[in-house]
Amino acid sequence: MVPKKNEFVTIEITDMGSGGEGIGRADGFTLFVKGAVVGDVIEAKVLKAKKTYGYAKVEKILRPSEHRVEPMCPVAGRCGGCQLQAMSYGAQLSFKERKVRECLERIGGVKFGECGEKLSEEQPQFLPILGMEDCFAYRNKAQFPVGKVKDGKVVTGFYAGHSHAIIPSTACAIQAPVNEVICKTVCEHMEQYRIAPYDEETHTGLVRHILTRVGAVTGEVLVCLIVNGKSIPKAEVLADKLKAAVESYDNGKNQIQLVLKGVCLNVNCEKTNVILGNEIIPVWGDTYITDYIGEVSFCISPLSFYQVNPKQTKVLYGKALEFAELTGNEIVWDLYCGIGTISLFLAKNAKNVYGVEIVPQAIEDAKQNAIRNGITNAEFFVGAAEDVLPAKYRESGGSMRADVIVVDPPRKGCDETLLQTIVNMEPKRVVYVSCDPATLARDIKFLEENGYKLTKAQAVDMFPMTTHVESVALLVRER
Repeated sequence: MVPKKNEFVTIEITDMGSGGEGIGRADGFTLFVKGAVVGDVIEAKVLKAKKTYGYAKVEKILRPSEHRVEPMCPVAGRCGGCQLQAMSYGAQLSFKERKVRECLERIGGVKFGECGEKLSEEQPQFLPILGMEDCFAYRNKAQFPVGKVKDGKVVTGFYAGHSHAIIPSTACAIQAPVNEVICKTVCEHMEQYRIAPYDEETHTGLVRHILTRVGAVTGEVLVCLIVNGKSIPKAEVLADKLKAAVESYDNGKNQIQLVLKGVCLNVNCEKTNVILGNEIIPVWGDTYITDYIGEVSFCISPLSFYQVNPKQTKVLYGKALEFAELTGNEIVWDLYCGIGTISLFLAKNAKNVYGVEIVPQAIEDAKQNAIRNGITNAEFFVGAAEDVLPAKYRESGGSMRADVIVVDPPRKGCDETLLQTIVNMEPKRVVYVSCDPATLARDIKFLEENGYKLTKAQAVDMFPMTTHVESVALLVRER
C-alpha cells in the first residue's frame, strides 16, 4: 500500500542509500529518510510518494540505533555539508567500505572473498578501509558563502542541502578551527564599513565567499575573498585585522604556530553558481601557501586543486605508490595530475613521470612544484587526458609504451577513448584512484574485458562525516 504525502508511518531503518539517507519500509513500501541511521526505529512523515518508493523525514526517534551519536555541530542536520555526523565513525567506515565493494561487485562484476581475503589465488582482494584517528578539523580548504539575514546583519555559513539558503555559522567541525575567527573578522569589517554581501537574485553586492587555505604542516594561512568587483573598501585595514586574529589564535589544540601568509581577492563578476573566477588580486602578502605531503612540498593558491585532507592524502598516495610497485626504472604516466601531487610522489621512485592536466594554471603549478623539490624527471602536458594521451600515442605510430599508468579522474571517470589508449600502451600495472565507486567499477569492467585483471582494491576515508569516499585499485596486464 502506497502511503500518502504528509502521512505518518513507523518504520525501522534497515539499510543506507549511497547518499547517506536511511532506508526503511512501511508495509513493504520503501522510504528514503534523510538523517536516519541504520537501526533507528522512527516515526517518519512522508514528503513524496512515487509508485514503488518515496521520501520522508524523521519526525520522532522512537528507539535510537546503537550507531547513533550526538552530532558535534549544532547545525549538522540543516547544513548540506555533513550527512553522517549522527552516525558513529565506525559505522561510517562500514557504510563506505560496503558502498565501494557493492559498486565493484554489482557494476564491475568483480567477485571478492571476505574483506582482506581471496577466494583463490586468481581472485582479487578487497582490503579493509583506511580511516582516521581524529575525524574532525581535517579540511585544509574552506569556502563560506556570505549573505544577510532578515535584520540586515552580515552572516556567513554553509548552504542548506540542495539550496543556496545560508545556514549562519562561523564554525565547522570538519574545517580548520581558525576559520571561525577569520569569518568573524571579515563579517565585522563588512558591517563596520557597510560592505554589502553579494545577492544572487539581483547580481548586486560585493563579497560572495570567504575562501581559506591552511597548511597542516607549515601552519601558513591564506584568506581569499571572492568578490563581484576588483577591490574592497579598507582592504589594508582588513589585512591587519586578519593578521592579528590569525597569529593570536589559540584553541588549545594547535601544535604549530599559525601565521597569515597572505590576503587576496578573487574576481568573479559573472552571474553564475561557479564560486571562483580566474583573476587573483593580492591585497597583502602572498597569494599562496606552501605545505607538504610527506617530504614533497607544494605551492597552493586559491585556484589550485589540492586534496582537502592532508593526513589522508598521504595515506591515499602512499597506497597508490605501493600499488605501483616502482623500482626506479619505470616510465609512468599520471593522468589528471592536478598540480602534480601524485606525479611528484611517484617521480622519486621512477625513471620518468609524465603528467597530464586540463587546467593550464595547474600545470604551471606542477612545473614549479617539481623545481622547488629538485625533481628533474617529471614532465607535464596541458590538455584533457582523453585528448593528450591518444594524440601522443598516434604520434608515436603506436609504439609508445608505459610501465605504469596512474589515473585520478573526476567523478565522471575515464573516457572510453582514454581507456582504450591505456590498453594499447600495454602498461604492466594500472593504478586507478577514484572519488566515485560507480564510475570506478564501470572503468574496471572495461579494462578487465581488455586484458587486465583487478588484483586488489581499497577504500580510503578522505571525508569523514560525509558520504564521499576515495578508493584505489590495482589492475595488472594478463595478455
